Amino acid sequence: MTIIQNPILTGFNPDPCICRAGEDYYIAVSTFEWFPGVGIYHSKDLKHWRLVSRPLNRLSQLNMTGNPDSGGIWAPQLSYADERFWLIYTDVKVTEGQWKDCHNYLVTCDTIDGEWSEPVHMNSSGFDPSLFHDEDGKKYFINMMWDQRVGHHPFYGIVLQEYDAEAQKLVGKPEIIFKGTDIKLTEAPHLYKINGYYYLLTAEGGTRYDHQATIARSRQLRGPYEVHPENPLISSWSTPRNPLQKAGHASIVQTHTDEWFLVHLTGRPLPREGQPLLDPRGFCPLGRETAIQRLEWRGDWPYVVGGNSPALEIEGPNIPEAPWEPDIPEKDDFNDDVLNLHFQNLRIPLGPDTVSLTDRPGHLRLYGRESLTSKFTQAYVARRWQHFKFTAETKVAFQPQTFQQSAGLVNYYNTQNWTSCQITWNEEKGRILELVSCDNFVFDQPLKGREIPVPDEVEYVYLRVDVDYGDYRYSYSFDGKTWSAIPVTFDSYKLSDDYIQGGGFFTGAFVGMQCQDTSGRRQHADFDYFSYITR
Repeated sequence: MTIIQNPILTGFNPDPCICRAGEDYYIAVSTFEWFPGVGIYHSKDLKHWRLVSRPLNRLSQLNMTGNPDSGGIWAPQLSYADERFWLIYTDVKVTEGQWKDCHNYLVTCDTIDGEWSEPVHMNSSGFDPSLFHDEDGKKYFINMMWDQRVGHHPFYGIVLQEYDAEAQKLVGKPEIIFKGTDIKLTEAPHLYKINGYYYLLTAEGGTRYDHQATIARSRQLRGPYEVHPENPLISSWSTPRNPLQKAGHASIVQTHTDEWFLVHLTGRPLPREGQPLLDPRGFCPLGRETAIQRLEWRGDWPYVVGGNSPALEIEGPNIPEAPWEPDIPEKDDFNDDVLNLHFQNLRIPLGPDTVSLTDRPGHLRLYGRESLTSKFTQAYVARRWQHFKFTAETKVAFQPQTFQQSAGLVNYYNTQNWTSCQITWNEEKGRILELVSCDNFVFDQPLKGREIPVPDEVEYVYLRVDVDYGDYRYSYSFDGKTWSAIPVTFDSYKLSDDYIQGGGFFTGAFVGMQCQDTSGRRQHADFDYFSYITR
């Protein structure tokens, strides 16, 4: 019997949508302001997953220039029909105030890792869209509808409209088919046709600790829909000691072995000894992750096996285990022509005038661009925190000529929350190492007056961060052998959804390489390798 440990996709991998094509399984997850957009993971057994595609990799498909923090790609939906893959996604442009300005698109591809089509604009009435392929060949587009009117609840309901695939446009009248339960905040709709019923699976309660998945059914596509008698289908709200919190935003799959599973969003709070359990419930620097549960059917209703609270381990499907080779090396020497799919940057594709793997072979060269507070063009290449305890390290050659130029190692949540250990220039000391922190837009330089001079004869500086649950610390070396710890400790929880302006943001902590040059001269930095090793 195969046992699956949760979560199956660790680190910022939220809003999972699972899809089966024959005997292959795929999960698409949200990427928000990170580019390329959408992550698609592949499995043969529901236990072992590897990142195989970032389908939105062209500016014509996704232009997030100026998008707000935690805007961009919300809740993609992946389906397989008519011998091709269909991907629905939202690009959210405005997140604050009365409005949610967002645009919903469709792209398709014959293969999961091929070149995806140019986008078809579907509508802009709300977010979390999906495409339903009915048994009669018709297709329907559904999304939550946003209501900006003063005094109205902003989540107006789930709206359905037919999609003409040949004409590539929505046709007919949009209709509200489900208003949700009294939990409210009804979003993330997925439609299924099973044994003569239409099942509508939604998320409710927001995406914090009171998150849940709600399921309803109807004999008719347009309803009325009756809610599951023991709703919610899954939630962690009533089990605050469960290590898998925030359970909700789910999707369902039937395996080729005729078994049923549900994948869902979850978050793992940091251990907090001596702190109250309930208020606040905790902080999740790894962001919202993906877990899986087994389903069973009773009276034409699905139930999570073992109850509607998530389990840390489950019985896997009756499928032989199919592990993959690692999809990212512990140490990347930048000897390939393209970056590993696990590396991303912010908002837009970065051209060879910003990122190059060929200008100095065996190195990632970054040409200095805007600051870490910019929502336009940053030269920052990073990967997710995926573990509570790890070491990330890089080796960088950089020759700044002004204090406006810096390069180094950055731990980042969004433009308002990050820390950096960087090489820069000082009028008295020349090249130096310094720390900079941004804490809800409050800036500090913890080494001010105690900056570390970089010897003139040193070409490369080695930089390291050690993350240990609630704390992380930077170290440096001038020879790669003798390391010196910088005596400043940072809090991991400050790189979490739950901390940022009191919560309500949606990504997770990243670690990576950055070069900035606010003089406009685009001074470059050469990174010889990047490693990420769990401890």
